Amino acid sequence: MAETALITTSALDYRDALPDAGALLGLDLGTQTIGTAFCDAGWQFASPGKTIKRGKFGADRALLEGLIRERSIRGIVIGLPLNMDGSEGPRSQSSRAYARNLSALGLPILLWDERWSTMGAERGLLAQDMSRAKRAERIDSAAAAVILQGAIDALAGGFI
Repeated sequence: MAETALITTSALDYRDALPDAGALLGLDLGTQTIGTAFCDAGWQFASPGKTIKRGKFGADRALLEGLIRERSIRGIVIGLPLNMDGSEGPRSQSSRAYARNLSALGLPILLWDERWSTMGAERGLLAQDMSRAKRAERIDSAAAAVILQGAIDALAGGFI
């Protein structure tokens, strides 16, 4: 896993890079945590994973590499925090830099619009009547699942 890989915002290019589909890892990058999510190889459903406390990139990368090996991940989807008007700000640039750093893993990376992911995740957790403390603990991985589900819906359903 030493070569650099495709980084794109185009679901079509990403899908072309994964002609046989395969399990994907979704990431919601926060300033203090990284929410993770996984989908099945057929791109049907995304499920929240664990939330990783962010540290130095090398430590984060080692944890992510472990998850990639453990789950036979074929590609990565990273939430791209766009402004409501669709423009990019500093947080978008941070996500792009993180993607560039992860590209050394050799997996294709899709940057996916995450504007409504946290709100959608919060609503889902509220619908489960989850306490505020539990929601705070799970919101990042739930948001990663919302991001990943949106991406796989586009990839599998052709809404590109």
